[in-house]
Amino acid sequence: MTTFESSVAIAKPVEEVFAFLSDLNNHQQLMPENIYNWSSSADEARFTIQNMAKLVLKVTERIQNKEILIEPAEQAPFALNMRWLTAADGAGTTAKLVVAAELNMMLKMMASGPLQKLVDHQVATLAKVLG
Repeated sequence: MTTFESSVAIAKPVEEVFAFLSDLNNHQQLMPENIYNWSSSADEARFTIQNMAKLVLKVTERIQNKEILIEPAEQAPFALNMRWLTAADGAGTTAKLVVAAELNMMLKMMASGPLQKLVDHQVATLAKVLG
């Protein structure tokens, strides 16, 4: 698995950051502009990535104020998972997004840049939304 990760410090309590991330309805705010046809519930999100693929993701595990594991609910173009990790950090919270993807050599060359950009975008946008 190839991993892509990014983290940010947010001046909010860990409970508030975890609650926001725990509800997939909120994740639409974190997505870049090339995401459309978004529909979601607290546990599942469906969307299309422009010129790429349709994805259905669901929360498969929540560890209160620590971790949210999100995995494909339907066949994805490649095996992947997203893991949001939250930790109290003084008066605020450190939030980290780790995306693990099973990419063959060709996919790795094509998808590594966009996947890292997505991770960086989501983390930076989370800081803006909750900041």
